[in-house]
Amino acid sequence: MTAEIRRLSGPEFSVLAPQLVEIYIKAMGYDDSIFHRRTDSWRREIIQPGFTALAAFDGDRALGVAYGYLGSQDLWWDRQVRRGLREAGGPSTEQVLLMRDYFEVAEIHVDPDSQGRGLGRLLLSQLLWNAPGRHALLSTPEVDNEDNHAFRLYRSMGFHDVLRYFTFEGDARPFAVLAAPLPLPGMVEKPAADSQIP
Repeated sequence: MTAEIRRLSGPEFSVLAPQLVEIYIKAMGYDDSIFHRRTDSWRREIIQPGFTALAAFDGDRALGVAYGYLGSQDLWWDRQVRRGLREAGGPSTEQVLLMRDYFEVAEIHVDPDSQGRGLGRLLLSQLLWNAPGRHALLSTPEVDNEDNHAFRLYRSMGFHDVLRYFTFEGDARPFAVLAAPLPLPGMVEKPAADSQIP
C-alpha cells in the first residue's frame, strides 16, 4: 500500500470533510454522535485566514488529515488556551508574544490502522512549510510518559510545552498545548506537493 499526500483547496476539503472527520473520530476515540456537528464545524473553518489543509490517501481512501490557519483571539481554541495560561499563573511575556503570532494546527490525525508509517510527519511538515506565523501551536491528549506516536512526532519536530494537563471546555480529558518556532528546524526546502510513502 502506497500513501500519497495531497494539498487540498477549501472546496476539496469541504467535500472530503465527512471522510476526514471519520478519521478524527476514530483516532481520538470520540463517540460517533459528534459526526455531523464536527463535519459542519470543519467546513466552516475553510474561511479562516491562512487556511491550509492536506490529506494522505491510498487511492481514494483517506488515511490521514492535517489542517490549520492563523491563530486569532476571535477563535474558541485561542480563548481556551488564554484561559489556561491565566489559570496557570500567566501569561508570561514569552507566552504573550507567542499568542500574538502563531499558526494553529487545528487538527492532525492518522487512521489508527495506518499509524507508525511516517504519515503524521509528512502531513505536519508539509502543513507547516511556509506557514504564516512565528510559531505553530497545537493540542494533543495527555498520555502516560508521552508514550504514543503523536508525542514522539511532536517532540522530534521541536515542539515544547506551553500548557500541560489542561482541560478544554466540552472534553473531560487533559490535553497538552505545545508550540514550535517556525520554520521548523531543518526545513529549508519545500516538501514535494504530492509526496508518497511506501
